[in-house]
Amino acid sequence: MRFAFTDELLYSAFDSPGEFLLQRMSTINQLTKKARKTTSRKTKVVALGRGFNTLKNRPTFYPAPFKRGVCVKVTTKTPRKPNSAIRKIARVKLTNQMEVTAYIPGEGHNLQEHSVVMLRGGRVKDIGVQYTIVRGRLDTAGLDKRRKGRSKYGAKKPKA
Repeated sequence: MRFAFTDELLYSAFDSPGEFLLQRMSTINQLTKKARKTTSRKTKVVALGRGFNTLKNRPTFYPAPFKRGVCVKVTTKTPRKPNSAIRKIARVKLTNQMEVTAYIPGEGHNLQEHSVVMLRGGRVKDIGVQYTIVRGRLDTAGLDKRRKGRSKYGAKKPKA
């Protein structure tokens, strides 16, 4: 999107040709009376923004980058067209009592039912999953043979 300023008018040109939106610029007086409001974004990983108060037995607002959970079911899924593979996924019951489906990255895993895992946000588009399991944390083992991008797979630095 490109902007062009001419005589108090703001023309914002969109990428498609012939599509223009004509807006007047806000004056200083208008902005002092009512400032520009920042648009709030909706989170795509709902489960990471929820907590659970066990004493009051009710959900709370407790956003966190990671959540702990227990695997309820470990299975595989085939991706949408045009991709073809067998993706490993796990159904995880989180500490905030929510149950979500998470992707297990890397080649091979040691997860089974009742394994305790750490979850982070990270969408896998071709299987429609919003969460990813963190390798090398809690019961999830890291990859041994990994040489590049090791931090994403919990792999230790190999001995020289």
